[in-house]
Amino acid sequence: MEIKAVKFRTDGFYSQPFAFGGEEGIDKFDINIRYRGSLQNYLIDTGSEVILVDTGIPAGTPEEVPDENSLGFTGKDLYTYMEAFANLGYKPEQVTKILLTHRHSDHSGELKSFPNAKVYVNANEMDAAELQGLTNLVPVNFIDGAYYNFPASQIIADGIRLVEAKGHTKGNSIVIVETDGLFYMFHGDITYVDEALYEDKLSIVYDDLPATRETQNRVREFVRNHPTVYCGTHTPQGYENLEAKRVMDLDHPVPTVFAKVDFSQQKASGKYVCTICGYIYDPAEHDGIPFEELPDDWRCPRCRQGKEKFNKA
Repeated sequence: MEIKAVKFRTDGFYSQPFAFGGEEGIDKFDINIRYRGSLQNYLIDTGSEVILVDTGIPAGTPEEVPDENSLGFTGKDLYTYMEAFANLGYKPEQVTKILLTHRHSDHSGELKSFPNAKVYVNANEMDAAELQGLTNLVPVNFIDGAYYNFPASQIIADGIRLVEAKGHTKGNSIVIVETDGLFYMFHGDITYVDEALYEDKLSIVYDDLPATRETQNRVREFVRNHPTVYCGTHTPQGYENLEAKRVMDLDHPVPTVFAKVDFSQQKASGKYVCTICGYIYDPAEHDGIPFEELPDDWRCPRCRQGKEKFNKA
């Protein structure tokens, strides 16, 4: 079995308030502490199947233009998701299954590009706007019972499980692969950066805070009891852990490398992009109303996050 990262954005960041402030509030943390950010999803080649864990952001999603007050920045384009996928030497028609951790478009953005694959998605996410119009969805009801300390799971293939992990979204899931004596955990934004798991902090992005806390408790318990390679979507630590086969040790954190941030501005387009779900606010599609003039309580139409989660595009 081979596991590879599909890398498509780099040199982003997540501020400490964003990554740590879910329970205590963003005002308890320092916005000037910025952890490295990136975007990557994952590919599992079993020898008989090619299985994807999530499928990137949609082609054409603009880069953001962050400033000193930005809570997060998804990074600069290396490639489109499909270019990054092709760079690994695969073709879309080879993909047999896609395991969706959750609905947000940095995870679901190119599902349409794999029409031959079965897309396994938590049944609780089936009504998500990001998934409408897809005809190859397989709703998962976690029929295979508990998996160690996780109460609900479904076997996808030999050594591969989809595990229910609600909180970040109502249908958030984790993929766990057992191979060569290790457990590879591909998580649907349980944390945005590994430091949050070490410090046991929750991000500010969740649908259900108590469920998010319960899921993180289970993840930490699992990591303590099993040799786990922790593979995230939003930090280079995800693919660094994978490539080094580095087992997470909660009592001995990997030293933090802070983001190097350049705020020299590209020219902003007047559009804004949600750093959580990728929704693009274009004033031309909203009666010409500039983003800055929207009321303070305005919410993203797709993921219901507030204005502070948007960056200039």
